[in-house]
Amino acid sequence: MADTTITMSVRRVDALICIIDIQGDITAFAEPELMRAYTEATEPSAHAIILNFTGLEYMNSGGIGLIVTLMIRMNRLKQRLLAFGLSDHYTHIFELTRLNEAIGVYPTENAAVAAAARER
Repeated sequence: MADTTITMSVRRVDALICIIDIQGDITAFAEPELMRAYTEATEPSAHAIILNFTGLEYMNSGGIGLIVTLMIRMNRLKQRLLAFGLSDHYTHIFELTRLNEAIGVYPTENAAVAAAARER
């Protein structure tokens, strides 16, 4: 198994909104760390999770697949996935893949938190 160069930490904004801060590379090997962070973020009650991509160094198709899998899981549970901090390159990839239509993508943390709060 390849070495993963990813860390994710969870910050709780309030009882219903959490932010997952991403540092490093998102590839298929990041799945255990992403699922650990997701589980931590949703316990006990978060309904909106915001991915902070400001520390993202690299993401490949396997990493995008993980984000899609997370989004599908969250949709089934009536949870909302949002993101901020994407570089111009990854913003373009989200637009090309139309992920930006399913995941709320915002320029700043404050904008993402405000959007999550409005959707309660």
